[in-house]
Amino acid sequence: MRFDTPLRQQWLGNVRADILSGAVVALALIPEAIAFSIIAGVDPKVGLYASFCICVVIAVAGGRPAMISAATGAMALLMVDLVRDHGLQYLLAATLLTGVLQVVAGLLKLGSLMRFVSRSVITGFVNALAILIFLAQLPELIHVPWAVYPLCLGALAIIYGLPRLTKAIPAPLVAIAVMTAITLWLKIDVPTVGDKGQLPDSLPHFLFPDVPLTWETLRLLLPTSATLAVVGLLETLMTTQIVEDMTETPSQRNRECAGQGLANIGSGLIGGMAGCAMIGQSVINVKSGGRSRLSTLVAGVVLLLLVVYGAPLVKQIPMAALVAVMIMVSIGTFSWSSFANLRIHPRSSSIVMIGTVIVTVATHDLAKGELTGVLLSALFFARKVGRLLRVEITQEGDTRRYSVSGQVFFASAAQFASAFDVAHAPAQVIIDVSAAHFWDISAVGALDRVVLKLKAHGSAVEVRGLNAASATMVDAHGTHQEGRMPQRGAH
Repeated sequence: MRFDTPLRQQWLGNVRADILSGAVVALALIPEAIAFSIIAGVDPKVGLYASFCICVVIAVAGGRPAMISAATGAMALLMVDLVRDHGLQYLLAATLLTGVLQVVAGLLKLGSLMRFVSRSVITGFVNALAILIFLAQLPELIHVPWAVYPLCLGALAIIYGLPRLTKAIPAPLVAIAVMTAITLWLKIDVPTVGDKGQLPDSLPHFLFPDVPLTWETLRLLLPTSATLAVVGLLETLMTTQIVEDMTETPSQRNRECAGQGLANIGSGLIGGMAGCAMIGQSVINVKSGGRSRLSTLVAGVVLLLLVVYGAPLVKQIPMAALVAVMIMVSIGTFSWSSFANLRIHPRSSSIVMIGTVIVTVATHDLAKGELTGVLLSALFFARKVGRLLRVEITQEGDTRRYSVSGQVFFASAAQFASAFDVAHAPAQVIIDVSAAHFWDISAVGALDRVVLKLKAHGSAVEVRGLNAASATMVDAHGTHQEGRMPQRGAH
């Protein structure tokens, strides 16, 4: 689906599959929204209302069809201290401020920064997330009644077996329905959704946070809100890339950033917490056939209807069935080919991928893992580009020519300077940089040091071939020219 297609196609091009996949996602969202609320230290309805609102708003305002956004664990962890020290009202105010910051990020087109995230970081992020999803299911499989295991295995059998017979109905939805029917029919006593917390019994209503509208309040909320905004956008943009790859369709990243902000503003105004895109649920949606905005809208609406009006039935859903769905997500999310690629990909790419996985799994923080991967990628890139610098030396009588080719910047400046034999310099030195580019003040500083040292040893130095951009940098910050002083304010 392309964005130049009619609006009708964006919403109604895949109706049946979108409705069914949205229903599957809604069921999977319920226990997670409750669990994330507990992590944040708030009532379960805060996470459930947030998931409903964020799904509905992002379906309209977002830039990525078929992607699911709701309350998430990564965001919940960042709220704990604020809730503990100041209470729910300040959390709602922080949610509103988070949304405002994300809208601003969208207007400033910060979504385009995603192009600086390498494929190795994305692969590591996806693998780490798959591991975390699987690890999150282990508490539901440890110290539980023995009946949980056959129910979970039965659900997995349906999930992987049914598509071989028919794909008319999403297999996860069938698995949940069948396992729920079996537990009710045989009266099997196993953990259910109802054991996770009390479901709300009413629709959400408008609720402006009851906090003082002062600079002191803003100073208190800004650190938490800024962190929530950054982490939320990082996870959202990463999920956007993954869904793009799965569906082979484009996204509008800046619109998605602003859409997430509007969704969080809406969540804060109905008593919900801040959220972002969810990779696990997005994968469920896509694998269940969801492709358009309708699937996201259905997920939010069905979630609210289930928890408010279908609570008696929803409470009976065995956790074993939902665990099976999440195990399917974990297996489907993990990039199994990355193991084989370790032998054929460049070592630096493998280190970036593995480093991203290790940090993410060790800290259970997706943002820290992604940041680690981006930093490692930047370091390896700088090292690689720095090695591309070459300095060729030729001599004719008392004239020595240094022909420089490549990129001169902070990572290669020392290599550039060390290529010049200052102690044994001839009477005339020509530095030909017509095949080089000077990127920053580190490069200009290296050129200054070389020229000034050569002059101090009695050589006449001529720098030739500076391109326009390099010449502008040298004119602004260089000191090796005769009588030249650096411009005020140069760093």
